[in-house]
Amino acid sequence: MFGKLMTAVAALGLAAGAAGAVDLKYKVDSQPNRFDWSSYHDFAKAHDLKGQTLTITGPWTGADKDHVEMMLDYFRAATGATVNYSGSESFESDIVIAAKAGTPPNIAVFPQPGLAADMARQGFLTPLPKDDTAWLQNNYAAGKSWVDLSTYKGPKGESNLYTFPYKADLKSLVWYVPENFKEAGYKIPQTMEELKALTKKIVADGGTPWCIGLGSGAATGWPATDWVEDILLRQQPPSVYDGWVTNKVKFTDPRIIDAIKEYGWFAKNPKFVAGGPQSAATTDFRDAPKGLFTFPPKCYMMKQASFIPTFFPKGTQVGRDVNFFYFPPYASKPDLGKPVEGAGTLFGITKDNKAADAFIQWLKTPIAQEVWMADGGFLTPDKQVSPAAYKDDTLRHEGKILTDATTFRFDGSDQMPGEIGTDAFWKAMVAYTTGDKSAEQIAKDVQDRWNSIK
Repeated sequence: MFGKLMTAVAALGLAAGAAGAVDLKYKVDSQPNRFDWSSYHDFAKAHDLKGQTLTITGPWTGADKDHVEMMLDYFRAATGATVNYSGSESFESDIVIAAKAGTPPNIAVFPQPGLAADMARQGFLTPLPKDDTAWLQNNYAAGKSWVDLSTYKGPKGESNLYTFPYKADLKSLVWYVPENFKEAGYKIPQTMEELKALTKKIVADGGTPWCIGLGSGAATGWPATDWVEDILLRQQPPSVYDGWVTNKVKFTDPRIIDAIKEYGWFAKNPKFVAGGPQSAATTDFRDAPKGLFTFPPKCYMMKQASFIPTFFPKGTQVGRDVNFFYFPPYASKPDLGKPVEGAGTLFGITKDNKAADAFIQWLKTPIAQEVWMADGGFLTPDKQVSPAAYKDDTLRHEGKILTDATTFRFDGSDQMPGEIGTDAFWKAMVAYTTGDKSAEQIAKDVQDRWNSIK
């Protein structure tokens, strides 16, 4: 897929970096208060890739594919390289098949670190330069977290940085309607203790604090696992979370059970949840936000990720009709800082060439991030980019939560074996929410299942 840009470049015989003659969405050197064009020009001067071809495979299709193609246009214009991106909804299986067949793309975009780690261990990924580790440490908020997320063992057991994290998602959010808070006199809680006090206060005032929906078809239960993961990051050091997702810290560990019980404090109290725990377990997560917008409100808060506005009533404007705040830490545990749970994509080299090496370095430039930030659907923990580049104040606020984070951890269940993270854990949380089993029982059930995996 060469696209309009390369057609224009070939036809006009332009040199690398001659972006003024091609159709870029945000013209080079325009809106200087928003875009760092110096990073574009510096990269273009240092990288002449005319005649080079770069193939990239990732999970983005539809509108997301349009976003990534737009960003790639700038790499094409800066370097003169031919770039062919292909998106697939079955990326996870496609990339493994291609690697084993000896026909991988130059770059693979992984939505799950576990798959990247598996491919590194099998020798299908090329280690990134040592300098990239230091760069992430210095430029990404909670830099060590991102380095750890992208560092895996190779085929000989040695650890290397194998992927570059680019484009993040945010999960540690609580959604609310500002008008409802204002009328009731409620303030945004800054600590977990304040959040629990607000929960009790809403009940005392005759309201219902939370809307919770665990329903998601075959994936029913995953919203509850997000609660537990976020709570664990606020109760225990990150090392406990890391040990838990690899089974070094067992589900039956008291620290994990305590996090499950803390979720239960919110979700299992019939007075705290719209419709009660049974309703929470059966309500689809896409329908759960509706309670925020009824009159009177069926609930005042909902914990959910940054994508949930897609399912708000038509015409709802984030920042005006609805807003969010950071799922807060415990005042009693100040040493744990401001942890954030999220997800994102990781770029790895599956077939090395000059263009692939240059492209990883391109992702480090402010402009490679800022043009997608302006297009929407993109968050970054990179402290060097301009917040003014974000499409709107909502993304800017979410971006600040990322850059304020002291710890970042990828969705825990996604890092566990599929049999656990996307099956046993989900189902166990539904059973716990409905009261069929205790926290200790469901923890034992999941651990027994994990112990049975060969």
